[in-house]
Amino acid sequence: MLPAIFGLSGLTLTPEEVGLIRRADPIGFILFARNIETPQQVKLLTDALRHHTGRDNLPILIDQEGGRVARLGPPQWRAWPPALEFAHAYSQSPERGRAAAVCNYQALALDLVALGISVNCAPVLDVPEAGAHDIIGDRAFGSDPTVVAELGAALLEGFSNAGVVGVIKHIPGHGRALADSHEALPRVTASAESLSRDLAPFKALAHAPMAMTAHIVYDAWDDQQCATLSPGVIREVIREQIGFDGLLMTDDLDMKALEGPVPISGCQSLAAGCDVVLNCWGRMADMRGLAEQLPAATAACERRLSEAMAIWGPAPSTAAIAEQQADLLAQRDRLLHNA
Repeated sequence: MLPAIFGLSGLTLTPEEVGLIRRADPIGFILFARNIETPQQVKLLTDALRHHTGRDNLPILIDQEGGRVARLGPPQWRAWPPALEFAHAYSQSPERGRAAAVCNYQALALDLVALGISVNCAPVLDVPEAGAHDIIGDRAFGSDPTVVAELGAALLEGFSNAGVVGVIKHIPGHGRALADSHEALPRVTASAESLSRDLAPFKALAHAPMAMTAHIVYDAWDDQQCATLSPGVIREVIREQIGFDGLLMTDDLDMKALEGPVPISGCQSLAAGCDVVLNCWGRMADMRGLAEQLPAATAACERRLSEAMAIWGPAPSTAAIAEQQADLLAQRDRLLHNA
């Protein structure tokens, strides 16, 4: 099995993509707006991916956080609130705010279950710092690490209730970055003592099934390499200090925070200790390069993958999903109204 998660070029698989899937057997796939048109089309695409890989528990990922990060949206799908809305509710009533978050994210996850999407790249556990770049902003559950951890746990509970795997991100923390790592390499100069605040939500949710790294240089831990490429940060901070032992994937290798060819960055990230590389754009040359140059998935990677995907199961009927969602959203709205 190839330790890579690939993007796809369009609404259906091309013959080249089918050939690559059958030859390389990548661990999973990630969907973007270019892959999404209607519920029927998306379900056919996810069915095709399972058919060609022969794996029912195939990781098929999406970024469906709610708010401004949502690959599924109106008119075909509901618009979902951003994470910060639940932080506001939590500040008025922690019990009701947390319960509302569970209902919301379970209902959101049911949208994914109906489409055959098994993994959602959320929650954002970054703790925004005043003056930082707004790439995180309302995607975070506020600026209190304790609240971020509590509502992140509520999100994971909601996902799990629906049978969807969550991905905590961007470990070990993107909240202090002064740049967007899609566009440049951020450098965080805070002390290790200050960074303990950023780590707190990740420590609290170290049991999460999957995590995504941050393409950020942290001077306190490694002033040469970003976390994704740093053996020290992955081993000493993510695995030991945070205690995360789930499946660790990179953020997208195509982001401008990383330099050089995608296959080289992929090899470097695996050598540093990541389990899986994420390559989102569906460019055949990059995917072929990764397939040629990456080593096979390690035994530890395959164990972590199997444990993470144990959450996924057969989808309920369309009618059952609609009924569950209606009930969950009614509960959520009652809780938010009284929060």
